[in-house]
Amino acid sequence: MNAKQLKKIHIWIRAIIQLLYFIFIPSVYTAAFAGVKYIFTQIGAGEKVALTSFVTVLIVVCVYTAVFGRFFCGFACAFGSLGDGVNALYRLICKKMKKKPMQIPDRIADRLVYLKYVILVIIVFMCYGGVYSKAQGTSPWDVFSMIHAGNFKLNGYLIGLVILVLLIVGMCLEERFFCRNFCPMGAVFSLVPVLPVFALHRDRESCIPKCSACSRKCPANIGLPTDGSWKVEGDCFQCQKCIDTCPKKNIHCGVKKIRGNEIWFTILRALILLGLCIWLGV
Repeated sequence: MNAKQLKKIHIWIRAIIQLLYFIFIPSVYTAAFAGVKYIFTQIGAGEKVALTSFVTVLIVVCVYTAVFGRFFCGFACAFGSLGDGVNALYRLICKKMKKKPMQIPDRIADRLVYLKYVILVIIVFMCYGGVYSKAQGTSPWDVFSMIHAGNFKLNGYLIGLVILVLLIVGMCLEERFFCRNFCPMGAVFSLVPVLPVFALHRDRESCIPKCSACSRKCPANIGLPTDGSWKVEGDCFQCQKCIDTCPKKNIHCGVKKIRGNEIWFTILRALILLGLCIWLGV
């Protein structure tokens, strides 16, 4: 099997995992972030923070992320998968029409990445102040969850629907637009201290001068840490695209014997996450 065939298999495996999680387990994201909102609502009210089901989901998903990196974001998040699907469809339409896809200029895209932290802080302060409930109907992920569940009674959710439509437009123009720029749970994940064991690194000494193929292919537009570094890129979605793109096969996990996109390793992480989701009841 040559590298091109193996790359196609990796693409299809990821697409199948994303589709299965999108259809059958779409609520992990909302459950985890509900844990964040609950914690700060309780703190603001001076009440005890109990180990509710939402808090448990938040803790478990964060621990999973600390071990395996943001595999959840790259393979299992329904909103992330929606973005990948929308972006792929838009590019396919442009290809059929023989038109160049529109893109957000890099100078703007690089500044938008900080918005997710601003959104997280705003939501946290609203929960802490006990006023988050007044913003009901403005959440695009709530609207998405309702539509996904077949509930189209969106009275009172007009603002959230408009924001969702705008995000979908952004997803067309930039790969992982929501994840990179607007996802408050993504902001939480980017702050989780990820162990370097399964985080991606690259052997820069063997890189082709001025290649940067991995960075150009990366939807988060990040550079990977050098071998031996304990640094971990918090915005890495673990999509594995950089691994297949590298012409020198220099990219691998902290454990050098594992590249990170082996079929068995990808399926293993997906199954571990599935087991956790079943255990959590989400």
